[in-house]
Amino acid sequence: MLPAGAPAEEPAERRSRIMRSVKGRDTAPEMAVRRMVHGLGYRYRLHRGDLPGKPDLVFPRLKKAIFVHGCFWHGHPCARGDRAPRTNAEYWRRKIAGNVARDAANLAALQAMGWRRTVIWECELNPARVRKRLAGFLR
Repeated sequence: MLPAGAPAEEPAERRSRIMRSVKGRDTAPEMAVRRMVHGLGYRYRLHRGDLPGKPDLVFPRLKKAIFVHGCFWHGHPCARGDRAPRTNAEYWRRKIAGNVARDAANLAALQAMGWRRTVIWECELNPARVRKRLAGFLR
């Protein structure tokens, strides 16, 4: 929100401001998953840089990792992730395709290292369903 009396933002400036505010860590979906995992009694490490893809939650003793992905940014084929930007569409198509390829490579690398891993998508955050899925994964 702009202060009262400030000149109106141009669409490109507004979009740039919004994009700068997008976080890579501690997002609302990630925090919801953290609360669920903690409520199940598990403790974890965050964003371990020595593992491919820096998983959002890492359980070293169990050799398990959880990624919490935003549907748009990681190219999920759901209604939320399948939206095509109206401006600079080619740039975003390449950017998201690169994210999808990098995610697949990171998951494969973790598996090759003997780690079990799962992805929780932003659109799947039904608490009861995700809690059950997490309990099964971490068991």
